[in-house]
Amino acid sequence: MREINNREITDAMITTTDQMDRAGLTKTMISEDVTFVYDVIDRIDASLLQYEFKLADVVELTNLSSIIGNLIRHGIVEASNGRFVNNIPHKYPDMLANSPDAEDIEFKISLENNKPKVHLPRTGNYLTFRYVLGDSDGNFEKGKKNRKNVPWIWESRFGLLAEGDFTVSNTLGDSGKTATINKSGWDKMKVIFLDECFKP
Repeated sequence: MREINNREITDAMITTTDQMDRAGLTKTMISEDVTFVYDVIDRIDASLLQYEFKLADVVELTNLSSIIGNLIRHGIVEASNGRFVNNIPHKYPDMLANSPDAEDIEFKISLENNKPKVHLPRTGNYLTFRYVLGDSDGNFEKGKKNRKNVPWIWESRFGLLAEGDFTVSNTLGDSGKTATINKSGWDKMKVIFLDECFKP
């Protein structure tokens, strides 16, 4: 259990890797990023109290993930002090290196244990975040029926992936060709942030 007014990100939650260092990501960036996302969402929810609902109550999960994802990406760029800049919308990769000690990074987000999807498999650095929906007191119960209305980030992974680290789906009924990170790719993605309180 975690309290919403104490969404503290501790040093023990964040780990660095060699690939993370090469790409220019730091523990401080990750810490400031998650803190920024929580602060923005909490401010939005506080402003909605007069209507007796929170953002997650009225936004579809796909759109909620997009909002959280955009906040995370913006938070990384802001925390990088110019090391990264945002690419233009819908262009690969999401974050562009803006200094010699950084590399381009593609960013993806997903809910609970779902593996993030991409439109096309490409070789490059991938940063993923996954979140769950708990309550304002930091309580979380596993299962779709137990979802509440306060987002809590539980995991982030980072790694260098190749095209073979994705499984492509183009089946009838899909909105378009998509690719999911497969087991070989997921094994390459090292956990760099983990909040055990919300591990689904």
